[in-house]
Amino acid sequence: MQRLQLQSLVYSLFVLLFISCKSYKLTDVKPVQDSEKTVENLYFSSGEDYVYKCQMDIYKNHVSGILIIKKLNETTHRVAMTSDFGNKLIDFEISENDFKLNYVLPDLDKKIVINFLENDFRELLKKQYPVNESFENSNSKIYSSKAGNKTYYLFFNKENGLLKEIVYTKNNKEKIDFTFEAKKHIFADSLNLQHKDFKINIKLIQITETEQN
Repeated sequence: MQRLQLQSLVYSLFVLLFISCKSYKLTDVKPVQDSEKTVENLYFSSGEDYVYKCQMDIYKNHVSGILIIKKLNETTHRVAMTSDFGNKLIDFEISENDFKLNYVLPDLDKKIVINFLENDFRELLKKQYPVNESFENSNSKIYSSKAGNKTYYLFFNKENGLLKEIVYTKNNKEKIDFTFEAKKHIFADSLNLQHKDFKINIKLIQITETEQN
């Protein structure tokens, strides 16, 4: 059953059709003067293992398993995923400029799958964002960070200062929306990654110590 799910997932990735994306624009915000020159996503900055239940929905296909993210050094993370049955699916090391594939299940060993995972996790694990503009609304402080044809919008909760959302755009088109639920700056209890030009959604839910025992 798991193999059939993986084969169906790979097939869906091959037949994905692009849909037009609307230009992204902040609404109901006002520009503000802010002293921040750089803001950071610290959710994967600890040396401890980050262990999550992972659910991936790609069009009508659903795959679940366990995902582990490990910070190896200041620039590189290791990401590994196993199926619900404990079989290793993929294992790779990733930084801003490098990608090393340690293992991939043959059913998943397709360029489109590897590129999809590499690109998504590179954006997720990006830590530092130079600030170009600052905004606010009633709930959030918002920072805009530009890098070439990419723009990132980072939303921080005004009450607790925690990062709650990153909107990633390319050529002014919204590509991926990352939303977080967290109680502390270095660990997200849950994460939802939603593509805007594909019907792809990845959800990570923290595995508690009780569940691991």
